[in-house]
Amino acid sequence: MTTSFNFRRDVLPHIVAIVIFLLLTALYFAPVLFEGKGLAQHDIQQFQGSAKEIQDYREKTGEEALWTNSMFSGMPSYLINTHYPGDWSGTIHSVLTFDMPALAGNIFITLLCAYILLVALGMSSWLATIGAIAFAFSSYNIIILEAGHNTKSLSIAYIPMVLAGLLVALRRNLWLGAALFALGLTLNLHFNHLQMTYYMLLLVLVFAVVEIIFAIKNGTIADLLKRGLVLLVAAVLAVGVNFGRLYTTAEYSQYSIRGKSELSTKNSGDRTSSGLDRDYAFNWSYGVGETMTLLIPDFYGGSSSASLDKDSETYNAFTKMGVPPVQAEQIISQGLPMYWGPQPMTSGPVYVGAIICFLFVLGLSIVDRRWVSWLVAATVLSIVLAWGKNFEAFNYFMFDYFPGYNKFRAVSSALVIAQIAMPLLAMLALWKLIKERSQIKDFEKKLLLSGGITAGICLLVWLFAGMASFTSATDQQLIQAQFPIDAIRADRESLMRSDALRSLVFIVLAAGVLYFYLKNKISATVAIAGVGVLILIDLWAVDKRYLNDNDFQQQVVATHFAPTAADQAILKDKDPSYRVLYLPNPFNDARSSYFHKSIGGYHGAKLRRYQDVIDSVMSNELQGLITTFQNNPTAETVTLALQNAPVLNMLNTRYIIYNDAAAPLTNPAALGNAWFVEDVRTVNSPDEALQALRNFDPTNTAIVDVSEFDVPSKSYTPNGSTIKLTKYNPNELTYEVNATGNQLAIFSEIYYPAGWQAYIDGKPVDHIRANYVLRALPVPAGKHTIRFVFAPQSYALGNTVSMISSILLLLVIIGAVVYAVKQKPEPAPAKV
Repeated sequence: MTTSFNFRRDVLPHIVAIVIFLLLTALYFAPVLFEGKGLAQHDIQQFQGSAKEIQDYREKTGEEALWTNSMFSGMPSYLINTHYPGDWSGTIHSVLTFDMPALAGNIFITLLCAYILLVALGMSSWLATIGAIAFAFSSYNIIILEAGHNTKSLSIAYIPMVLAGLLVALRRNLWLGAALFALGLTLNLHFNHLQMTYYMLLLVLVFAVVEIIFAIKNGTIADLLKRGLVLLVAAVLAVGVNFGRLYTTAEYSQYSIRGKSELSTKNSGDRTSSGLDRDYAFNWSYGVGETMTLLIPDFYGGSSSASLDKDSETYNAFTKMGVPPVQAEQIISQGLPMYWGPQPMTSGPVYVGAIICFLFVLGLSIVDRRWVSWLVAATVLSIVLAWGKNFEAFNYFMFDYFPGYNKFRAVSSALVIAQIAMPLLAMLALWKLIKERSQIKDFEKKLLLSGGITAGICLLVWLFAGMASFTSATDQQLIQAQFPIDAIRADRESLMRSDALRSLVFIVLAAGVLYFYLKNKISATVAIAGVGVLILIDLWAVDKRYLNDNDFQQQVVATHFAPTAADQAILKDKDPSYRVLYLPNPFNDARSSYFHKSIGGYHGAKLRRYQDVIDSVMSNELQGLITTFQNNPTAETVTLALQNAPVLNMLNTRYIIYNDAAAPLTNPAALGNAWFVEDVRTVNSPDEALQALRNFDPTNTAIVDVSEFDVPSKSYTPNGSTIKLTKYNPNELTYEVNATGNQLAIFSEIYYPAGWQAYIDGKPVDHIRANYVLRALPVPAGKHTIRFVFAPQSYALGNTVSMISSILLLLVIIGAVVYAVKQKPEPAPAKV
């Protein structure tokens, strides 16, 4: 059955919804859109530091810097800031977000994709708008923006579009659904946050299991398989568009800390044969009791740095201790560790909304079992995965045996699944109630029971909150700093009680609105509007605790990256390449990378071998330097400490910043860009090579693992031979050599086998690895030009596949739109 096109019915409601989304986005992010302000987002600042060399090279040459020396002495730029011209998905994203700036664009696209999902199911525009608000303004979506996890946010944003395509393809129109599925998955993969994509796949996997069970039961397995095959082709197309990014990431992961260790011994933690250390991966595990934050936001105190007001017990305690009121107010406004859960720290809780929890519980009894089976199973899986080390029996099994799971850290992020599944079931319940109130037996009883359960939990928390300990692992530090710990614990209790009462009120109000609707006291329009406004007020108010107008600042980048006195002194050195060590925080801060080629930086996927060197050798060298500076250093003690740092010296660490306001320390022991050695110490395994770094002189000796590489000779006579770096760019290094005899040159550059090619006088030659992480090259006697060129085949091939796939995706989208316009099928709402 087809109907004629009607603009007011078929188009106008969607335009109104988009306008509402734009207004909400503009209202929340007004400082960004209208005042040009930004956030001091930690991870974005780290990204800006790590990507500076890459971006500068792109602007100067129009080419991509596929390698950067600004991070960890050198690493591929794939997971930092590499562009893939063959991938057009970024352009599509810009069109969908009206090219809005980050933050605003993130929330708008989350609203839009959630709306697409709910409309695809057959919901009215108004119900879909409410559902989109519930999806987008879950607290986690706001908190990750405050932290700077922009790509994570965008990966999450496109999950509803993927689900929309999946559901439409399987339950309504195969070809339209497949096109939407391909587009959503393409955009999800574009932002390369594979952990969020992995969680999406788990959600889809649970869905697939449920669908297969129902298809077998109903005798429709053949149709399901046919549709599944078309969706598989659509997924291949989405992967094809992102092939350049995925291929280079997969290649790099083999050599990163996400890949298999070559060491037979473990440096630290409990590492699987391939993947992250278990302790590292599970460090951020949600507490079992902390799951209550889904219903009561500040059940565990909220944030690790929360502000209090003058009515708080902590403020009163400070004033009683004799602290001046102005100073006491300043202390409580700057943030105190109110969070008392098991995570090391947190920027805020995962709160899906009290009303959403109430409707989710209602959905258990009134929504079709096919939906409930999927969404409840996915929610439970999400919660259990987020518990991490707090539920070892299941999660350690997953980590050790489930494919790919050991590549990801911060397992609390698994609650992303719940924050998608719970609002979806909640909205299905609201839709069912609005649409079929006269057809469901005991509707009023089920409504009151669901409200009673969720409100009752809140009431019990309010009544018995005092039974909790409210003790945090950080409390001992507060006691030592003479903070009034009893008052702080009292305020933690107060936060729990007040939010429990708050959630109870919202549940009662929403249940009351729906009860009056069932009693025919108000219309469906009023009921939908009432519940929608309550959901918005509830989530908006909690979100503003963690990201509000006061958090936005002018000139965030310029302020953070203003060069210090140490930076300015180093920048006067115009040599093409040398490295800088930022001693105060070398491996968790990329600010120094903004200005210099750095020994350290900030990244969650360093090269595995470089991490091995940090753990086994470099950390001891750094501690030696720190100890020297802490004990009234003299020129002699500093020189001795530097001489006892062979790894830092072989990495050409020319400058050491130990105080931003002071002149940097110049390291006379730094070995330069390249040098010739006299001796080769051979070892037979990575373990031996790493051990040998602890006691050797890199000036004269090279360590080579002969189980992997051959060396022409074990001794050389480099007297009179010279080698000098004459040209530097991230992808190519040029050296001029004058060798008095056959030599072995060692380069202070990180060895990476997937893309670097050495040339002597224009002819390709093989180079080897020395000193566990560096490049080495046998050089014949005479004058030569040596070039190292980084031109990975994975990037070239990936770009070609991405280009072909982008063209195909565009054709598929155009075909789907034309098909939709011609067919104009009557919507077939999913059974709820």
